[in-house]
Amino acid sequence: MSGFTLDKQTPQPAPDAPIVLETVVVRSWKAPIAFGIFTVIAFLLFVIWHRDGNSTFRLSSDGDVIQLPTVVLPSTITGIVVTILLAAVAALSAYLVTTGKKVPLWLITVFGVLFMVGFLSWAAAGKAIPITGLLLGTVALSVPLIFGALGGVISERVGVVNIAIEGQLLAGAFSSAFVASVTGNAFLGLVAAMIAGTLVSFLLAAFSIKYLVDQVIVGVVLNVLVVGLTSFLYSQVLTKNEALFNSPPKFPRINIPILSEIPLIGPVLFRQTIIIYLMYIAVAVVFFCLFYTRWGLRLRAVGEHPQAADTVGINVNRTRFWNVALAGAIVGLGGAYFTLGSVGAFNKEMTAGAGYIALAAVIFGRWDPLKATLAALLFGFTQNLQFALSAIGSPVPSAFMLMLPYVVTIFAVAGLVGVSRGPAAAGKPYVKG
Repeated sequence: MSGFTLDKQTPQPAPDAPIVLETVVVRSWKAPIAFGIFTVIAFLLFVIWHRDGNSTFRLSSDGDVIQLPTVVLPSTITGIVVTILLAAVAALSAYLVTTGKKVPLWLITVFGVLFMVGFLSWAAAGKAIPITGLLLGTVALSVPLIFGALGGVISERVGVVNIAIEGQLLAGAFSSAFVASVTGNAFLGLVAAMIAGTLVSFLLAAFSIKYLVDQVIVGVVLNVLVVGLTSFLYSQVLTKNEALFNSPPKFPRINIPILSEIPLIGPVLFRQTIIIYLMYIAVAVVFFCLFYTRWGLRLRAVGEHPQAADTVGINVNRTRFWNVALAGAIVGLGGAYFTLGSVGAFNKEMTAGAGYIALAAVIFGRWDPLKATLAALLFGFTQNLQFALSAIGSPVPSAFMLMLPYVVTIFAVAGLVGVSRGPAAAGKPYVKG
């Protein structure tokens, strides 16, 4: 034992002494800082640069059976009250962070609703905003985002980062327009859109799962490929005979009895096309199956710990392949909405980055189908807001309104509502040892 000494004066812990673990409290000041910035903006807009006049909010349209009263708010007074409430919420969030607590999601929602009420009252001073029309436009613009977000949630939950949502949407839009135009059947166009989205997913799955190519690179390349291919076919085929190849029948609106007569909610949610009703079903089914079925358990196990899933007999790569294909079929439905439910014809690059915003909704929604749907609705609202304010002659610059959806997207991805942790194995190829 030469060369080794033991300091007998050093106190040794008793063998039965309890081990005390210290709790480390991580404080995130993102929400209070963001609240403070928006409160300052509210003070400048609503108080310093206030606009005189009353803002009118119409909650019902002329055809509604039950008419809700019109809400009239004085712009200046509303702005002052909202600014005070925003400052109170910001102070409360700072207090919660100081005491080591998280800022709850409902408080963030309250802050956002208050700011939007103040902003609309300021922007619409002396004007009237039809709330039903604003919400109808929000749902319409959110449909492709929601389908894209659902596909993104499934893909990433199973371990494959789906950057190719944009390409799947565009392929679905082109295929649905072409097939529905040639056959005169919108339902066949829906089927074609799902097949097109699945084919793009096959390429993503094959290169990323079988050949171990970087998933992000494959997704970006597929997006560029689909943009180029559809643009070429549009110029060389569709424009040559638009009456035959690019005049798809649109789905009519279907009013759900009783539900469509509910004030405000009815016209927005239950006077829609079949694609939107399919969207409602898809959100519910994906959420239930993902968290309450054996399929969902296997899918999440493969995305979180593929080695462990493999040891219990789950074929990891096959599970990833077919679920990525399923995700592509769902996203393809969202692409069909552009041509069969909204525009009524295919145009080059008509998705306009919707796939990337849908991917941001997946992150913002923390890889949860319901939360991702709400995030997609938020992005759809910010997109539609520019049209509503332009229609009433708002003083807000049109360039600012055009960039607003992408600003919201940046804040979402930056983790305004907290740190989001995705599936542990997402983006990592699995090679069986």
